Amino acid sequence: MTELGYAALVFVLLLGGTGLGVLLKPLLPEEHRKHETVQLVQLVVGMLVTFAALVLSLLTASAKTSYDTATDDMRAYAADLIQLDSRLRDYGEGADATRHALRVYTAAAIASTWPQEGAPPGDYYPRVQGARDGELESTQLGAMLNTVGHQIALFDPHDRYQAALATRLGDLFARVRDTRWRLIEEAHGTISRPFFAMLTLWLMLIFLSFGLVAPHNSLAAVMIVLGAVSISSSVYVIVDLDTPFTGQIIIASDAMRDALRHMNVPRDPGVLLPRAQ
Repeated sequence: MTELGYAALVFVLLLGGTGLGVLLKPLLPEEHRKHETVQLVQLVVGMLVTFAALVLSLLTASAKTSYDTATDDMRAYAADLIQLDSRLRDYGEGADATRHALRVYTAAAIASTWPQEGAPPGDYYPRVQGARDGELESTQLGAMLNTVGHQIALFDPHDRYQAALATRLGDLFARVRDTRWRLIEEAHGTISRPFFAMLTLWLMLIFLSFGLVAPHNSLAAVMIVLGAVSISSSVYVIVDLDTPFTGQIIIASDAMRDALRHMNVPRDPGVLLPRAQ
């Protein structure tokens, strides 16, 4: 179910709970409508409202923390790709094919992870099939990145300078691969569905109580609808933050596009790098 689907479901259930309370109110015996009983109901409702507000606040904070963590990891991933490309550039012409493979992977990852945005220009990379919307997880993308690692492992350094770079490249690639899998795991939602269902039940009980004690006038109805809209929009924000690569609130592609722009800068053949013999 989409983020809007969750929010709409909660909104309908809350109004349904209120409607059930309104239908049950005339059926209550007269002693259940006394002032003391109404005060008790209001006290219990206040307790439930406080508890629900606390849970919603904690869920919002948790989802925002997860979103910020994924954002930081994406920036670190892009920075690692830039470093990997820079060290390949330093290695020399023997790494040109590996640099091209890394560039192809980065462009394909951008086009696959942010399909709602414009794809990087050019036709040098394939359109990835089989990836779930808004995720880096794909057999094809994984194979493209592994190609970079295999080519780095096959490097045959000609001097100590290239040998040191080859070791550094192996470490950088391992870090890139680890960060990619961390991002893949962070792309999945972390909110437990049974817990979400229980929270929705608590909210329905609150709105059921509203229907039992609320007066029958237009202002009360408007306030109840506004309350349902506020809570359902909070649920929308929580669910959307919990899935950082899908929905309206998503991680920006700027870092990855910056990495691709860096890779597209041609190497200056006039720059000679010193090498230890």
